[in-house]
Amino acid sequence: MKVLSIFGTRPEAIKMAPLVAALQNEPQINSVVCVTGQHREMLDQVLALFDLQAQHDLDIMVPNQTLNGLYARLISRVDGVLEAEQPDCVLVHGDTSTASACALASFHRRVRIGHVEAGLRTGNLAMPFPEEMNRRVVDAVGDMLFAPTAESRDNLLRENLAGRITVTGNTVIDALAMTSAKLAPGGPLALKLQGRYDWLDPNRRLLLVTGHRRESFGDGFRNICAALAELARRPDLQIVYPVHLNPQVRGVVMSELSGLANVHLIDPLDYLDFVWFMQRSHLILTDSGGVQEEAPYLGKPVLVMRDVTERPEAVRAGTVALVGTDAGRIVSEVSRLLDDPQLHDSFSRRINPYGDGKASQRIVDALCGRAVSEFDPYSAAPSPV
Repeated sequence: MKVLSIFGTRPEAIKMAPLVAALQNEPQINSVVCVTGQHREMLDQVLALFDLQAQHDLDIMVPNQTLNGLYARLISRVDGVLEAEQPDCVLVHGDTSTASACALASFHRRVRIGHVEAGLRTGNLAMPFPEEMNRRVVDAVGDMLFAPTAESRDNLLRENLAGRITVTGNTVIDALAMTSAKLAPGGPLALKLQGRYDWLDPNRRLLLVTGHRRESFGDGFRNICAALAELARRPDLQIVYPVHLNPQVRGVVMSELSGLANVHLIDPLDYLDFVWFMQRSHLILTDSGGVQEEAPYLGKPVLVMRDVTERPEAVRAGTVALVGTDAGRIVSEVSRLLDDPQLHDSFSRRINPYGDGKASQRIVDALCGRAVSEFDPYSAAPSPV
């Protein structure tokens, strides 16, 4: 069976890398990888970290592209790959334009589609935009829906979709487990990174910040920066913010926060470096979906700068809290986690609802028609389906 995996952004590559590795180790599968070429430098770093090579590179990025222009180029160029490879199945991931455009192109050619990380929903097409629409499109045309959690499965069941659903856990936990093992304390990689970031103050707790969502452009990011400027006045805190390259983000952040003594505005990090920073952090402030899944695995509290999340399992489990982009609320909630050790511990010691490091193998088993023991974070021994 020939399986074509298609992805383009760094988050997609991170989550697909352990699955591609598992596909390559499966005798029944001929694995082919196609990358679309978004976030070029960051994408190449992930491929190198996981020792992966792409057989096809669509190189679709152009300056100042629109979503419609990107979508059109994706469908057109991936169609040529489908024609050349004639795959039995196409795997796409998550909620990107790459995922939805390539799923539609595969649907038009009547190629089976597997959706990795299926079933996430906020219920609001505008939040996040355009991701909520993208993932609904892929699930509508997908034949195999690999849901990371039981709640994602239930979302799919309510929509009465045709694809077969398997609860797998999230492949990002597979990737994180593999990467964390490379960063064992005292090991050569950990010591190398410690030397690279020797400007960190060991006597100050670390707040790690990421932000890039379109719905926060403008006033949202100005509010976030106002909150960080207020928090930077604390002598016990240092803030590290790898600033996204999007000018709608970078312009505001650099203007509002440059020059503050204990705020470190740095370029986007390699995945390996970012995992190291997550390990070092006391808490994380983010609008990223993936970080909401990764941080609980590392025992790190997460405050999410969004009003809604497609990952409600972490909110219910108590590992994540929504704070939106209101400056006062961000300052208040970060301060509570800094000043209340018991509250911090209550976030850190909850169960991780997103995975056990075996999602990739479950997906491979499902593709090969083997019985799958579905992921259940509350069961030590899941029952085969």
